[in-house]
Amino acid sequence: MELIIAAAIGILSASGIWLILRPRTYQVIIGLSLLSYAVNLFIFGMGRLRVDAPPVIDKVTNPPVTAYADPVPQALVLTAIVIGFAMTALFLVVLLASRGFTRTDHVDGRE
Repeated sequence: MELIIAAAIGILSASGIWLILRPRTYQVIIGLSLLSYAVNLFIFGMGRLRVDAPPVIDKVTNPPVTAYADPVPQALVLTAIVIGFAMTALFLVVLLASRGFTRTDHVDGRE
């Protein structure tokens, strides 16, 4: 599981950086989104990858503290997903306005 998460983070990061360096604004926005997904996976992975582990303490069975998943990275990733969606929508509106003013979708404004 760790190898799959690491590979996904690497592929998303590499694809995001490659798209950020492209000349068109839509590709830059998609690259920023992919890079934010990679960061979200990284933060989620820092909360320990566990299968069938409760995220909160169960007082009935009282297992050791190391058996629990950390709920803080899960909450951070959930918040980052919502903020990332809102920022992507804002970037798309700015992209459409910029394209309307300059008649081009290149980052530097030149074809």
